[in-house]
Amino acid sequence: AFSENFVLPISHDEVVHGKGSLISRMPGDDWQRFANLRLCLAMMWAHPGKKLLFMGCEFGAEHEWNVDAPFPWPHPEDERRQGVSRLVRDLNALYRATPALHRLDHRAEGFAWIVADDSINAVFAFSRASRPGAAEVLVVANMTPVPRHGYRIGVSHAGLWRERLNSDAEAYGGSGTGNGGAIETQSLAAHGSAQSLSLTLPPLGLLVLEHAGQTRPPGLRPRDGTGS
Repeated sequence: AFSENFVLPISHDEVVHGKGSLISRMPGDDWQRFANLRLCLAMMWAHPGKKLLFMGCEFGAEHEWNVDAPFPWPHPEDERRQGVSRLVRDLNALYRATPALHRLDHRAEGFAWIVADDSINAVFAFSRASRPGAAEVLVVANMTPVPRHGYRIGVSHAGLWRERLNSDAEAYGGSGTGNGGAIETQSLAAHGSAQSLSLTLPPLGLLVLEHAGQTRPPGLRPRDGTGS
């Protein structure tokens, strides 16, 4: 995976020639389709590799792109599509402001699997780091429409972990299931680490968490989907 520099593309050929848009290929009802799209985009931004997104994917265009038709901008009152657009805006801001998400894209030291074999719960977790030994950014994805409560993830640094992004935030059209903006570690071993987090995983959602120190700041409250 780290022998070359990689681009993660959703290219022109993936959304035309009868293949349909990303949102049109998502299963389930409208809530699940848009949650799946948000999860897909969040995973793309969190994973190593530079990003290439085709026009319309950033707000969930229903029909595939047509060179002969006007661009299908979402209506201001279309909350689901406006939510996807807000998510992509915040993913761009998070990516730019978080060196762990881009600095070591091409080196194995920047990525580590934590959970890759949970076939029962369909949960994946990995960490990203900006330099060897630095506090990692934790990424946890729940690939099912079932919320997971008390899901334990081992982490290398004790203290407070802040929810930097939750793709299921109400601001993005989600259910708002999460961890209240931040969560503290417990001295319970998991995944080879002495400290762990007991997380609430949103349905069809992805969390990005970052170590924020040893204690919870007074009055900390989540804001939008960032928890910052």
